[in-house]
Amino acid sequence: MCPSGLLSTWLLLLTLHMSACDLEVCGSDSPEVICSQGLSNCTMEEETFLTVEENNSVDIQNLTPYFKLCCKEAASCSLCLMIDTEINIHVEVMEDEGHSGRGEEEYRDEITNQKASVSVCYYTAQTMPTCKRVEFTVKHTALTQAKVSMLITEPAGVTFSSEVIIYSVKSSHVKVAAPSLDEVCSMELHEHVEECQVPKILSVISKERNQVELHFAGRNESLPSVCVQYEQNGTCRSLERLTIPLYSVTTCMCFQAWDEDDQRPRRSRNCPFRNTKLFHRNIWENVSVSVGEGLMSNSRSMLTWNVSAPCRLEGEVWPCQRDISCKEVRGYRQQLAKSTWTQNSKGLWEKRGVFEDMDLQLSPCVMVKVDLGVPRELGPFCFKNTDRWRWSVLVFGAMLIICLTIIMVYLLHGFIKKWVWSWHSGGFVKVGRMCHVVLLSPPDVDAGVSESVCQLGSLLSNHGFSVSVDQWSRKEQCTLGPLPWLHSQLLELKSQRGRAVLILNQKALERAEEWTRWYKKDMKTKMDSKGLPQRWSPYSDVFSALLFIIQTDKEQGRAGERFLLVKFDSYQSSNKGLPELFQGLPLFHLPSKTRAFLSELTVGGTERGAGRRT
Repeated sequence: MCPSGLLSTWLLLLTLHMSACDLEVCGSDSPEVICSQGLSNCTMEEETFLTVEENNSVDIQNLTPYFKLCCKEAASCSLCLMIDTEINIHVEVMEDEGHSGRGEEEYRDEITNQKASVSVCYYTAQTMPTCKRVEFTVKHTALTQAKVSMLITEPAGVTFSSEVIIYSVKSSHVKVAAPSLDEVCSMELHEHVEECQVPKILSVISKERNQVELHFAGRNESLPSVCVQYEQNGTCRSLERLTIPLYSVTTCMCFQAWDEDDQRPRRSRNCPFRNTKLFHRNIWENVSVSVGEGLMSNSRSMLTWNVSAPCRLEGEVWPCQRDISCKEVRGYRQQLAKSTWTQNSKGLWEKRGVFEDMDLQLSPCVMVKVDLGVPRELGPFCFKNTDRWRWSVLVFGAMLIICLTIIMVYLLHGFIKKWVWSWHSGGFVKVGRMCHVVLLSPPDVDAGVSESVCQLGSLLSNHGFSVSVDQWSRKEQCTLGPLPWLHSQLLELKSQRGRAVLILNQKALERAEEWTRWYKKDMKTKMDSKGLPQRWSPYSDVFSALLFIIQTDKEQGRAGERFLLVKFDSYQSSNKGLPELFQGLPLFHLPSKTRAFLSELTVGGTERGAGRRT
């Protein structure tokens, strides 16, 4: 049975209200269900909303839901839903149900301890209904009205500011709104509500390091997320570092900190420099004013102005005509009110305005006076009349064109000489950047081939090319080794976007065919002496390595970008085509195709990889 003390406890709870809101507070020993006198054995159980049945002996006359703050020994508090119900008991129905087939004495005992129940459900827009059923025993047959109160701890799906709908089978739906988190956190017990816990921001000014350092009380390892905003209604921008230079600190600077989790969505805000006059100078130095031209609806001119600053300011703006001093144009003063500023995409606060019907031919100026405890005037900021500078700009443009013409003639002097040479050489050669060229001889060169290679190197050098010839680098090859020397030359070509020229003769073609057959047979093994000639010159390794590099570039589709082939017309060769390794590389016959060869090198490879040339 419910003792009378529980009823008095229930009545006492109804009178406890916090000063910040109408949210009541209950302790951990508060009962889940409270029944008025006349009802006993009150119990509350979960019930599925699909199985809720109508109880004919009990009607719910009134549903009164509200929220409480349930605390466990003042250690932690959570949101609870309290539902007060006023019920009407139909004694005649209970009597009819209990009298059938029973004796008078048995009937009296039956109706005196008749059991009944009440079911109430609640839900939010995001959840399915959750139902509670309260069962009780009616002690007096004359009892027709009673009260039942249900306390639901941490109701399913209900959070702060949620709108909850409560209903029963025999009553209409009732809506109740859960208190907001701000309301709860403004109460004296907010320290015991987990959702109210926010990082505490501490700012320390370090004049030795010329910076402001942000610290967080009780946070040594996991630091919260932080953003900085100028004015409390300004955009908060993420702050990656917890140190801020002193020159960028202003009086309107605020910080927000929060933990990145769903359980504690609240943020703490701290504006530590609000009354610090030390940082007024940073605002003065970052105020900017610009003026411009505009047109009124009647096509008359007007002067536009724009003031931007890190913080919103109060003050005045007025136009003036500049003479020895800037004399104010009377009747145009406008106020800078804090409520009229807007924040731009860069985080600065702006105030825009216009002075109508102004004569811009007189190049008017704008003065600004702002008040940060002490009034201060800024300016003048003047409109630049472009009409006065038209002739100056025209003269300056003409002189600039003349100077550029002289410079271009000087720079093109070398090109003109090359064009004249090209014309006398039998045709026009497109002249471009002179690239670096590496001449590579065929294997086992004789005196005739050696002389031809050296003559070609001299020809290229005389025409302004940077030339490296393997035969001129014998000492360097002996010092480095043939292979390191070759790789160093190719690296230099890559850095200078140059070309490597391979001289072909019959011996080079034969060696390329032998190497190709060997490569196809086993391209993953190192070269041995079985498939290659037994007698090589000391420098034949350079040629063999070159063939391997050409093959690698061909597989990547870029062999024609840095390799050219040259045949001297004086060499006797068969009519057989080029080996497969050399097919697709540009080929030039000298001296008959000297002009085309020089053009290819001079242009800088604009037609590299275009195909074979003959």
